[in-house]
Amino acid sequence: MIISILGCGWLGLPLAEQLRDEGHHIKGSTTSPEKLTLLKGKNIEPYLIRLDPRLNADADPDFWDADLLILNIPPGRNREHVEQFHKQQIQAIIENIRDSSIDEVIFVSSTSVYPEQPGIVAEEDAKAGEAVRPSGNALLKAEALLMNESSFDTHIVRFGGLYGYDRHPVTHLSGRKNLSNGNAPVNLIHRDDCIGILKAIIHSNISNHIFNGVSDGHPPKKMYYPAVARAKGLAPPVYNDDENEGYKIVSNMKLKHMLNYTFKYPNPMDF
Repeated sequence: MIISILGCGWLGLPLAEQLRDEGHHIKGSTTSPEKLTLLKGKNIEPYLIRLDPRLNADADPDFWDADLLILNIPPGRNREHVEQFHKQQIQAIIENIRDSSIDEVIFVSSTSVYPEQPGIVAEEDAKAGEAVRPSGNALLKAEALLMNESSFDTHIVRFGGLYGYDRHPVTHLSGRKNLSNGNAPVNLIHRDDCIGILKAIIHSNISNHIFNGVSDGHPPKKMYYPAVARAKGLAPPVYNDDENEGYKIVSNMKLKHMLNYTFKYPNPMDF
């Protein structure tokens, strides 16, 4: 296959390398001119593509000459008017897909689309306008635009908190005091499993489905993050006493059932 990956960063680049090694022709985009040489050196056809929110005028249209497009461009959390901005980005992408050979899209979304409702949440529990953060509502609007488009099939994967290798959320929590919501369960996923899930979708015969991508294990924050910090030689975060038990756990049952996927890192406590 010819696979274009829009966003060859922390997740997109190792995904591109693995798909390349499987024999696919990979086209990868970056917003940094300095990274074009890196992509080319890895035998990934490099493209400079920016969406601010329209596509940059000098973007090479050959990027859209592909069988499959993987969209890995999260909305900025701190940007003003993030919902409108991300919507315009997705609309610009759709316009280019319509005039291309692409007939399948995989959109990397996030579990931030879910409201703060207690209990287990599944894919159908996301509701427009009810996400915890504006970035979550932006992703819901992007999902709807893609799923409602008839010129290509869309798969959506809502990944939980990302970790693995040089990245872990505990880095930002180290040494902090009086943190709340210590009983809240973590909904995390290792990068290797993100890549494994995306590859499983590519190799499947399914179409137009939404999946939650989170690990099986959901230890509470007050147990998990101090333990990880100590293992990494960092100052552990300290959580306040928390009697609240009304927190959400994101279900991965649909993904495991439909894709028959087995996690490489099922429990984030196995570090």
